[in-house]
Amino acid sequence: MIEVYTDGASKGNPGLSGAGIYIKAHGQVYEHQSPLGILSNHEAEFYAVIKALEICQSSYPGEILSFRSDSQVVVDAIDKNHTKNHNFLPLLNKINELGSTFPYFFIKWIPSKENKQADILAKQAINLNE
Repeated sequence: MIEVYTDGASKGNPGLSGAGIYIKAHGQVYEHQSPLGILSNHEAEFYAVIKALEICQSSYPGEILSFRSDSQVVVDAIDKNHTKNHNFLPLLNKINELGSTFPYFFIKWIPSKENKQADILAKQAINLNE
């Protein structure tokens, strides 16, 4: 099983944004930063999950994925497969599309204090926009 911690951050809301992805796989740790351009904080959180799924598709195809996020909005949308926010709907659809390529993909909400490494990476990724 691959453990994936994701976080999105924005400097302003909306503002320059970044995704941080921290992966524990096969006894190794991998860190990824992805600048996202101008987004809201919630959009950055969704994009962090999308970026992480894309990384997992190329690096860990066929693996079981256990995602963790401190974004209640994202976790609830994925768990319920529903969002009332029309801006989030295409992002949720993309997550469902990517997630369906794995035998098992689930996401769990965690408190921010348990997601510090992904948070650091997301904040660093903001600076890669500039």
